[in-house]
Amino acid sequence: MRSRAGKHAGAFTGIFAALLFAAALVGACGVLVESAWRAHAPVERFGATEAVVTGPHSVKDRMKRLGDEPETQSRPLTERSRVPVAAAAKLRAVPGVRAVIADVSFPVLSATGRTVTGHGWESAALRPYELSAGRAPQAPDEVVLSRSAGAAPGSVVRLQVDGTPRPYRVTGVVSSGPAAAFFTGATAAALAGHPGRADALAITSGKDGTVDADALRKAVPGLTVATGSARGDAEDLGVAAARPDILELGASFGGVAVMTAIVVVGGLIALSVRERAREFALIRAIGATPGQVRRQLLGETLKVGVPAALLGGVLSLGLGAAMHRAMLHKGVLPAGFGLSLSPLPALVAFAVTLVAALFTALLASLRVSRIRPVQALGESAVESAALPAWRVITGVVFLVLGLSALGTSTATSGPAANAAIGGLVIALIVATALLGPLVARLGNRVLGAAARAASPVAGRLAQHAGAAAALRAGSIITPVALAVAFAGTQLFAQATVVHATTEQAAAGDRADQVIVAAGPGLPRDVADAARRVPGVTAATPVKRTTVVMPVKELGEKNLRSLNARGVGRDAEATMDPRVTSGRLADLRGTTVALSRDVAAGLRVGSAAPLWLGDGTRVTARVVAVYDRGLGFGDVLLPHDLVTAHSSTTLDDHVLVRGKADLRPVTAAYAGTAAIDHAAFGASMSREIRLQGFFNYVVVSAIGGFIVIGLVTTLALATAARRREFALLRLVGATRRQVLRMLRLEAAIILGTGTLTGAGIAGVTLMAFATAITGLPLPSVSPVACAVVLLGVAGSGAAAILLPARALLPRRTSPSIS
Repeated sequence: MRSRAGKHAGAFTGIFAALLFAAALVGACGVLVESAWRAHAPVERFGATEAVVTGPHSVKDRMKRLGDEPETQSRPLTERSRVPVAAAAKLRAVPGVRAVIADVSFPVLSATGRTVTGHGWESAALRPYELSAGRAPQAPDEVVLSRSAGAAPGSVVRLQVDGTPRPYRVTGVVSSGPAAAFFTGATAAALAGHPGRADALAITSGKDGTVDADALRKAVPGLTVATGSARGDAEDLGVAAARPDILELGASFGGVAVMTAIVVVGGLIALSVRERAREFALIRAIGATPGQVRRQLLGETLKVGVPAALLGGVLSLGLGAAMHRAMLHKGVLPAGFGLSLSPLPALVAFAVTLVAALFTALLASLRVSRIRPVQALGESAVESAALPAWRVITGVVFLVLGLSALGTSTATSGPAANAAIGGLVIALIVATALLGPLVARLGNRVLGAAARAASPVAGRLAQHAGAAAALRAGSIITPVALAVAFAGTQLFAQATVVHATTEQAAAGDRADQVIVAAGPGLPRDVADAARRVPGVTAATPVKRTTVVMPVKELGEKNLRSLNARGVGRDAEATMDPRVTSGRLADLRGTTVALSRDVAAGLRVGSAAPLWLGDGTRVTARVVAVYDRGLGFGDVLLPHDLVTAHSSTTLDDHVLVRGKADLRPVTAAYAGTAAIDHAAFGASMSREIRLQGFFNYVVVSAIGGFIVIGLVTTLALATAARRREFALLRLVGATRRQVLRMLRLEAAIILGTGTLTGAGIAGVTLMAFATAITGLPLPSVSPVACAVVLLGVAGSGAAAILLPARALLPRRTSPSIS
């Protein structure tokens, strides 16, 4: 039994292209997942150390599950968890330890606006830094700077740490390493603001160069001992904090990529098999067994799939690296978030893509191999109108699952609603793929009537052609709906969050001005200085942080990292988070105010267990519950409580009530400025949009693949109609009439797919908006919406009409063989 690969080269080329892009997409998501799994901040300052001892980098707790054993959940910390300096004595007693150096780090701002990191001079040996000129600092007003600061020994510079700039005499210069400012050990400890505690205890080894890490852990139980590449996480918490989110997002989009690949590639293979039904019927008629037909199909799929998946897997490494580079460039990933490239993502992409292709080919071959030859010959001429019972039942099941997810998303809020939204999209898309022919028939009835009204002859031909080939039309509708639904949901869900956040922040902003910092933050006394300005009636310092808290979702509690803010006095005068119970004025000591999205089950007076930014566990009394969680964060805490458990004592901004002249304040502190609330809202909007850049990168990749699969599917479906076009020309239809029929048929099919996808996106976005804002009003950009719809419909129309023009003969004597 000889394969007719030459005759079907177009179909195989299309399948090859779809499998190649599917493997590239799945592998690219795998590159991001592997990079997040292996990511560590680069080791720079601790390069000469054997080990670094810090506080925990994450918090863990056992969460109860419905009907299951409790499970241990973990979330990363975003603030430094400090260690007692007294622990150094226990570490020095460990064999092989030569020295233990207590290290502190804090931001230092020069008069020129440049930010460097401050340390004690003893920690200069950790990299090591070496003096290229001058001597070490010995007095409280002396400092050693990096050569890049441009200061020579003997000069005086003004440096700002946690107050107004102060003069320091430069006693020495170091020429290598990241920009730094070294003070005496006592001065650095005082400037860091946490006496008796260090950010890290750095360990150097003796002559043999080794220290037993397990012995170090036994000496200081409860603390974290980092060796090797993990030492970088002690320098920069950003990479470790970002790792779980990138893992979750990469895995989530990887799952979407796999689902998309199955739908697109599966539809393409199924369409190719369906168009070859007559060939397989003839093969069966001459004595081939069903097993032989299936083996031929699987063999052909392997011949196309192996090189396509292999090449796509190799290309996925470059695509993943490009996505990683784009996110680093936009600041979505921390600067030290490295790229990890190994054969593993390519191998996974190869295996997943090939298995998906073979599974789809096997499903597509079942009917064509089992059907009786005479029946198969009949159905190859006239397509069967009936769908297999398993396909209808499965499609209805996914439809019910989608409606169930819709109900869950509208009845809940916060993370549980967001998870239900993802399930809603996937369930409805799979239901569309399974019930595509039924959707095609419905669309053909509705849009076919409009086509007949526009052009009676060509419209009737288009409607009849669509009705006679509902299975083919269903295969075309699925990628169209998928493209519109996926792009619309991802783009406008992010836009809805941005719009709701900025709207809530603007609605609750009672400040007339905001003092902001161009550098690392505002010193603690900026708010006090603003209050002393005539005309200022209130000034509230705000410090952003992240807390970890058990949040109740669908009857179960899960550890969540929540955006939090420490707010100082006068909060009620400068912000309005729309408190529904309690008072912000009671926010002092160990208390907390919660948004309604995370307060589930907690009310004013309840005890809320949570972990502060540095991992300190507290049980805070709830003093208020509010509605505007997007605009003001899910958690509000007393300013002093947040500052005491943060990496620095600097504030993010100060809200000022009163139209006073704040220039005396901004002139006294380097890198500060006073802006109005409109400019502050615009900067917040830009920051939120930047956080969604990861979504846009992956949406572009997956959306591009869907469009490629759509164009390939449409081109294959059109090319398979050569005999139909020839027959129309033989019975008297002109070339112009056939092309007009095809344009109307394309409008019916693409219109049905577009409306289906728009309906899925609309339902999903309204449910998402309800969960986010309480109202089913998503933020949809008309321009972006038009681009998505025209891009999908335009590429689809081109994929139908261009091959048709090439296939249609200009004379009326074609062959219909």
